[in-house]
Amino acid sequence: MARYRVTTGAAALPDDTGCPILHVDMDAFFVACELRTRPELVDRPVVVAGGGPRSVVAAASYPARRFGVRSAMPFSMAKRLCPQLVCIQPTSGLYGEVSRGVMDIFRELTPLVEPLSLDEAFLDVGGALRRLGATPAQLGARIRERVVAEHGITCSVGVAKVKYIAKLASGMAKPDGMVVVPAAETLAFLHPLPVSALWGVGQRTEEHLRQQGLHTIADVAAAPPARLRRSVGRAVGDHLWALANGHDDRAVVPESAEKSIGAERTFDVDRHSRAELGLELLRLAERVGATLRARGLRGRTVSIKVRFGDFRTITRARTLPSATDVARDIHRTTVELLAEHAPTGPVRLIGVRVESLDTGEGGEQLQFTSTEPRWRDAELAADIARTKYGAAAVRPASLLAPRGE
Repeated sequence: MARYRVTTGAAALPDDTGCPILHVDMDAFFVACELRTRPELVDRPVVVAGGGPRSVVAAASYPARRFGVRSAMPFSMAKRLCPQLVCIQPTSGLYGEVSRGVMDIFRELTPLVEPLSLDEAFLDVGGALRRLGATPAQLGARIRERVVAEHGITCSVGVAKVKYIAKLASGMAKPDGMVVVPAAETLAFLHPLPVSALWGVGQRTEEHLRQQGLHTIADVAAAPPARLRRSVGRAVGDHLWALANGHDDRAVVPESAEKSIGAERTFDVDRHSRAELGLELLRLAERVGATLRARGLRGRTVSIKVRFGDFRTITRARTLPSATDVARDIHRTTVELLAEHAPTGPVRLIGVRVESLDTGEGGEQLQFTSTEPRWRDAELAADIARTKYGAAAVRPASLLAPRGE
């Protein structure tokens, strides 16, 4: 599969025309999240597990996997396989927090994001290519770079014309890689693989297929559908024959309702100045407000996330009297939360999130005695200008670069 693998920083990418589906899978997700604050353990065999006599391995690092340690294995068995194994107990709330940040990166590129678990998702980027001025493989590379920069973990990406092939490709890209399967080479990629690589083939079905002389996906693709139906049943036989021939009609189905919208920034150098953090909160609030308005949503709960230089992370939230999609309201709330709840110290990451979303169909609460300008009208006008002339057409004056930059 070397010809499909894309190395980091590659100057040339395979032909990804007609390959709108990405499957992104975090590498040893739970372990990777924990090792951000335990760098001395990066090259050692590590598992995340409860630590009790009957605990089960939740995740294993790649050095641990070389000893045969796997997730869902009893910790006692893992310890026998690898006596030098280091066990880290899971940190409550950490994995969900990192997952939300990663999924936000995906949703900035396309609304068509289908999470499969905390650490993997399908993306359909076909409708976003023109807007983003990129190809699917370029977006895959961009995702990998941002996940490392903003969250300190790595991911693997598969790029293909259908979901099944993209998921296979991301598995072959592990760890920390990307595999692109050109549409025209789908069968050449697929057919040499063993039948166990077919989606839905477990150990018993694999044994049955091998008894029928079907050892590779090419064998299944060449078998008459009637033979497969007699062998494994009509539904399974038709399913396997379609997959073996590169057919997968499943669409990427996003979550039925978004629970929150957020944005965050990881700094290249830790920030100490509260004034600089306030400006970054404004930039993030502008992004979140624009996303809310574009999707016809408003939210009542505004929260901030602050990660300090030592990776200690806090989140603080406030519920507003009424739902909003106005960046000015979001920014004002986040600045207050920062001042009231965040201790001083070097900041590595800062984020803004709006939750308790609704469609705003009930209308906006008007205040007839208020002397405040209609900020929402101004922000809607800015949205229109940015749609016509680009994202930099209108922005708050305080976010303009100093002259000469």
